[in-house]
Amino acid sequence: MRWAVLYARSRAMPASFAGLAVSMAAIWFLARDRWSEIPVSVALLVAIAVTAIGLSGQDTDLDRTAAIRWAPRRVLHLLLIGGLGLGAALLPRLWEVERAPVEFVVRNAGGLLGLAGIAAVVFGGAFGWTLPLLGFAVSFVVWATTSSTESAHLVITWLFQPAGVAEATWTAVVLAVAGLGIYAVFGNRR
Repeated sequence: MRWAVLYARSRAMPASFAGLAVSMAAIWFLARDRWSEIPVSVALLVAIAVTAIGLSGQDTDLDRTAAIRWAPRRVLHLLLIGGLGLGAALLPRLWEVERAPVEFVVRNAGGLLGLAGIAAVVFGGAFGWTLPLLGFAVSFVVWATTSSTESAHLVITWLFQPAGVAEATWTAVVLAVAGLGIYAVFGNRR
């Protein structure tokens, strides 16, 4: 159990949890009258971005020389981040009248989580927030400025497509599996 506390501290988890609580309170307050798809997507983005900053330790070389298997811990860490994001986005369903579908929330959490894992491998664990933010921005701009039912458009705007759109679901699944797999195998960038 002591290793879990040390792992959490080395990954800045206490600070991430504090940032998560403050940012979610602000988002919940601002979107208190309408907890629909856009505020839910923003909440998921912020929750995953704030907690993904700890995807690497303070000394990557030290992590790599440890005599433990890192792949299960990496997967668990990413799943914890995803669970916190899901919880933050689903909690307002207890008191809000307008609710985003659970399938929508799970799909977007999985895709953003995969992007965080890919970003940790490509840019480093401290920059795990970059690809989720970039993906959100691109998806939002394309969704807000154009309208189409072509597959390419549905893939690019997957974050803002309603639940049940196959292209959006498959995009999120591919991102989630790729991000979890790549981060579990390779870890964060040095």
